[in-house]
Amino acid sequence: MRFYVVKSGLKVLMLIGLLYLERLGGAQELFVAPQGSDSGSGTSESPFYTLQRAVDEVQKIKDQGNTDWMTISLRKGTYHITQSIAIDSSLTNLIIRAYPGEEVVLSGGISIPTNLLEEETQSGLKTTRYKVNLKKAGITNYGTLRNVGFSRPYGNAWGELFVNNKPMHLSRWPNKGMVPMGKVKDKGSVPRYDDFENRGGVIKYDSARIDQWTQETDAWMAGYFMWGYADDMVEIADINAKKNTITTASATLYGFGYDKPWRQWYGVNILAELDEAGEYYVDREEGILYFISDEKSIESLEFSRLEEPFIMLQGTSDITIKGITFECARGLGLAMDNTQDVTIKGCTFRNLGSVGITVGKGIEPFADYRHEGTGQAKAGIVGSLQQHNYANSTFNREGGTNNKIIGCQFYNLGAGGVVLGGGNRLTLEAGNNVVENCVFHDLNRIEKSYRPAVYLTGVGNVVRHCEIFNTPSMAIYIMFGNDHLIEYNYLHDVCIEAEDQGAIYYGRNPSELGNVVRYNYFENIPDHYRTCAIYHDDGACGMTVYGNVFYKAGYWNVLLGGGSDNIYQNNIFIGNKHGLHVDNRLQNWSKAVIAKDGLFEKRLKAVNYLEAPYSEHYPQLASYLEKADLPTGNLVENNVFIQVEKLLSGEKEWLEYKSTNLELDNDPGFFDWEKHNFFLKGDSEIYKTLPGFQEIPFYKIGLYESVDLPTVLKKNGIRVGVLNE
Repeated sequence: MRFYVVKSGLKVLMLIGLLYLERLGGAQELFVAPQGSDSGSGTSESPFYTLQRAVDEVQKIKDQGNTDWMTISLRKGTYHITQSIAIDSSLTNLIIRAYPGEEVVLSGGISIPTNLLEEETQSGLKTTRYKVNLKKAGITNYGTLRNVGFSRPYGNAWGELFVNNKPMHLSRWPNKGMVPMGKVKDKGSVPRYDDFENRGGVIKYDSARIDQWTQETDAWMAGYFMWGYADDMVEIADINAKKNTITTASATLYGFGYDKPWRQWYGVNILAELDEAGEYYVDREEGILYFISDEKSIESLEFSRLEEPFIMLQGTSDITIKGITFECARGLGLAMDNTQDVTIKGCTFRNLGSVGITVGKGIEPFADYRHEGTGQAKAGIVGSLQQHNYANSTFNREGGTNNKIIGCQFYNLGAGGVVLGGGNRLTLEAGNNVVENCVFHDLNRIEKSYRPAVYLTGVGNVVRHCEIFNTPSMAIYIMFGNDHLIEYNYLHDVCIEAEDQGAIYYGRNPSELGNVVRYNYFENIPDHYRTCAIYHDDGACGMTVYGNVFYKAGYWNVLLGGGSDNIYQNNIFIGNKHGLHVDNRLQNWSKAVIAKDGLFEKRLKAVNYLEAPYSEHYPQLASYLEKADLPTGNLVENNVFIQVEKLLSGEKEWLEYKSTNLELDNDPGFFDWEKHNFFLKGDSEIYKTLPGFQEIPFYKIGLYESVDLPTVLKKNGIRVGVLNE
C-alpha cells in the first residue's frame, strides 16, 4: 500500500491504509466463495459471491494508484458465469487462483435439476431414455446447429448436454464410424473454385432405415465428402424415399464425391436414431430434451449456455490465472491479445464447444463460404483466421510477448486446444509465447480437420514437454510462422480419422523458415492413406528436425512435398513400412504456385525477402525461385532406420542422403524395446557405428513432474514421467 502523506492528514491517511490492509487480509488478497455476497467486503470472513465483483474491486484499488501484486482467491465450488469478464491494461500485477488445495470450477452452463427427469421406456433399449422439459429448467436458448468443417470459421457450438461432467453427442447413424458415400447424382456447387451459388448436392443411399428420416425436421449429414482432409457438416434439405436420394441444403467446399475409401458420411441430429447411450436430441420447437444414459446414477446435468470467453485479457501484463477449471460453455475458454507476461498455470479446459485458449486476435467469420479471403480482425474469437491467413500471410495477430500456458490440461473440446500467436513475420520479432507441460486429448468433438491441439502462428513461439493424443487430425499446425521451437513433446495416436495429415504439419509458403523440431517422440500414428509424423506440404522449406524418435509413426514417417532446405539429423526411425517420402510436385501438378507472379512469389514479396531481416536470416531465399521446381538442399545425415521396410519413397537425388545414415534390423541397444524406452545405452551399436551420433535425451520427453499439473492428470492415468522408467 502506498501512502501519500501531508503533515496535517498523517493520522487519517495511515488509518485508511491500515483499514485497506485489514480488508485485504493483510496480504492484498480478496476472496470469493459460493456462500459469499457481492455486498460483502471481500475478506476471508466476508467473501464476495462472484469473480466479476472481485475484479471490479481490484479495479477500484488499482485506479487509486496501487501497483502492488494482488490476489483473488476462489474458494471451493462451482461458479456459473453468464458473461465474459474483461481484464485490460488498467489491471496488472494480479493473480486469480483457486484457493490452495481446493477445486474451483467456472461453468458456462446452466444446471438442470435432476427432479425434472422423466424416464421413458423404449423397446429394444438396454439403457434408460430420459426426457426433460427445458423450459421448466429456465432454458429457452437451445442454440442453432451450423455448418462446421474445413474452411468454415471456428465458432461456437449449439447448446450441448453434459451428464456427470461427460459430454453427450447429437443422435447419429451409424452409432460408430461412417458409411461410404453413395453415387453422387449432383455434386452441387463448388465454392473452392469460385462457384458461390451454394447449391446442395444429391447423393444416393442404399439403407432402408434412411427412409425413416423423411419426418425429421432438422436432420444433418457430416463426414468427408470429397477429400479426406476436409470434413464438413451440412443440413439435409430433402430425402426422397422413392429415388433413394438425399439432397443437401447447401454446398460443401469441393463438392460431393464417391468411390474413394475416405469419402464417408454419417447422419446427425436425428430423433429416429436416438438409440444408444451418450446420445441426445433437442426438440427446439417444443423445448424438450431427450437423451440416453448408461450412468448408474445421474448426479448432475448441465446444458451449455455461455457464448463468450470466460475471461478476456487485452493489453494487460503480469497476470496469473492458476488452478481453475473452465467448462461447459458453447465457445472458448480464455482469449488474450496484446498481453505481456500473462501466465495460465495448472488450469483445466474441458467440455467446451470451441478451443481452450486463443492468444492473439481472430477474424470475423466470413459471410460467404470460401477457401480464402480478407476479413476484419477481432478480439475474443478465432473465426475465419485460417482463411484470412491464407490470403494475408503476414497477418499480425497481436498475440503479445512472454505469455505462458503451463501445466494445463485440455480435453473434450469442440475444435482444438490452443491457438497460439505472437511475434511479427515482417520484422521477425519473436513472441516468446510458450505452451509447456500441457496435455491435450480427445479433442475435436465437433470440428475435425485443421483444428489442431496447438495452432501456431507468428514468430518465435514454443511448444515443449506436452503430450497430445486421441485427435482426429493434426497435433501441431504451423500456419505461416517462423523460428518456432517444438521440443520434448510426446505425440501419439493422432491423425486417427482424417487422411493426408501429419502430427506436425505446415506448408505452401517458402518464407516460413527457421522452425525447429527436436527431441520429440512420435508413436502410433495410423498408416492408412497419407498420414505421417512430420508433413512438409506443398513446397514447405527450411525446417530443422533433430534428435527425434519415431515409432510406427504414420504411413510415412516424413513427407517432403517438393520443398527445399529441410534438415534431418540424428533421428531414430523405428518399425515403419515407409521412412521418408520426397516428391517433385512443384514440377508437375502443383507447378502453378511457383509460376511468375504466382502464389509463392507473392508470399515471398509480402515479407520483402530480398531485404533485411529476411535476407540476413535466410540468405537462401534470394535464389529460391530460380530452382524451386525441384527439391534441393534437403539434408539427411546421421539418422538411424530400424526395421523400416522401405527407406525412401521418391528419387534419392532429391535428397542429400549421406552415407552416415545407418540401417538396422535389430535392437541396437535401447534400455527397453518392449516398454518403448528408446533411450540408448552407453554401449549401443549406434555409438560405435556412427561416432558423430549424439545422445537423444529420451527420458526428458513428455510431461514432467510439477506441482502445477492438475492432480486429475494422475488420477486419470496420464503418463507423467513414464519415459524415464
